Amino acid sequence: MSIREFISKRPWAGWLLFFATALVVFLLGMLASSVVERRSEAKYAYRPPTDLKPFESDNSVWGKFYPREYKSWLMTSDTSFRSKYAGNKPLDVLATDPEMVVLWAGYAFSKDYSQARGHAWAIEDIRNTLRTGAPMTPDAGPQPATCWACKSPDVPRMIEKMGAESFYKATWASLGPEMTNTIGCADCHNPENMTLTITRPALREAFERQGKNISDAGHQEMRSLVCAQCHVEYYFKGEGKYLTFPWDKGMTADAIESYYDSYEFADWTHSVSKAPMLKAQHPDYELFKMGIHGQRGVACADCHMPFIAEGGVKYTSHHVQSPLNMISSTCAVCHRQSEEELMNNVYERQDRIAGLRNYLEEILVTAHYEAKAAWDAGADEATMKPLLALIRQSQWRWDFCAASHGGSFHAPLETASILSNGIMRGLEARIGLARLLTSKGIDKVTLPDISSKAGAQKTIGLDMEKLIKEKDTFKKEVLPAWNKSAV
Repeated sequence: MSIREFISKRPWAGWLLFFATALVVFLLGMLASSVVERRSEAKYAYRPPTDLKPFESDNSVWGKFYPREYKSWLMTSDTSFRSKYAGNKPLDVLATDPEMVVLWAGYAFSKDYSQARGHAWAIEDIRNTLRTGAPMTPDAGPQPATCWACKSPDVPRMIEKMGAESFYKATWASLGPEMTNTIGCADCHNPENMTLTITRPALREAFERQGKNISDAGHQEMRSLVCAQCHVEYYFKGEGKYLTFPWDKGMTADAIESYYDSYEFADWTHSVSKAPMLKAQHPDYELFKMGIHGQRGVACADCHMPFIAEGGVKYTSHHVQSPLNMISSTCAVCHRQSEEELMNNVYERQDRIAGLRNYLEEILVTAHYEAKAAWDAGADEATMKPLLALIRQSQWRWDFCAASHGGSFHAPLETASILSNGIMRGLEARIGLARLLTSKGIDKVTLPDISSKAGAQKTIGLDMEKLIKEKDTFKKEVLPAWNKSAV
């Protein structure tokens, strides 16, 4: 029986054949359209950036060739997210934790310390903070040009032009007009082929001193190392303020402390206790490498810059932010628990670390004032030296954990161990001070009222009205000239 005869005897079969043919044609059309669209998207998304010049630091220029990445990078200006302990919302940390004012007495952080916002705010925030002072002339101000090192893709251009040593020796104000573009594309990417690249000499030099060649790093490792150019512990070495990573003896808190001790280095002398102090910066990479994710080969970008699929294109989100604000794209890629359970797991670790950290803060604040009482009572330097060393060691461990972004999750076991060690040293200092004070006839030291930021700053002798007024004058009289010069 022919198909025509079959259909003539069964009319419904004709309609079935018609609809089946139409469906096949439709699906083939969709497939063809999808293939053409995906090829078009791929060609557009990965078009070689032939117009990008070496040291191009304007992120919007890169955005012409990589619009998806640039669009996601623009979202780093968003300041709406706040988790239990961090986020990108503006937050005056000293106001929420006034004890820090006393811990940093005599150091610029006691003047101003705010929650870090996204990369888009890096230039504005460093210009506005009271820590950079109010330099009215290029050769004035308390800070060196080294402070710009991680804030702008204009830095590699100026280092190439001036040389690293001359760059670091300059003043922060003298290079102010040059630093106009905030953290972005050129900080991590080679403009010729978009490969990840190290643009800051300090990281490369730190590897070399350890006998390592950073050029041997694979792509997955580079997805953390580009972050490690800035999210690390560092210090300004020597009179030239040369940016240096203190990893020669290792990356642990103990190893870095040993490195500093070998140089008898101190960031500042505490204005209350007179202890020679160390200020941790943000040892994020160091603690991350000690945690389970770092040990298992997870990269910073895996959690803070997850992949996004858009049409037929897969690209990396450059909205660098807390993974807690995008759990479905980060944690849930590997873990099968619910978002609520995963977030609670994070908070559980953070809660326990916060308890240790707060306890250590209380010990340290008291120890600083007990040391002051001992000095006031006539204690000699020989007696005080080992006690001040314990205060220095204790606070270094507190600061190593407090200054790290996410250390309580990156490496909760290591962080808890560091804080516990700090607590023991802090208590040992207080026991020694108690014995000394008792020998001087002092049974109790009364602490001043530091329940508020303003009260704590007044207690350590800061004239905040003067500092704020000077900064306002700087913003009105100097910053406009910097901006005009940039244009």
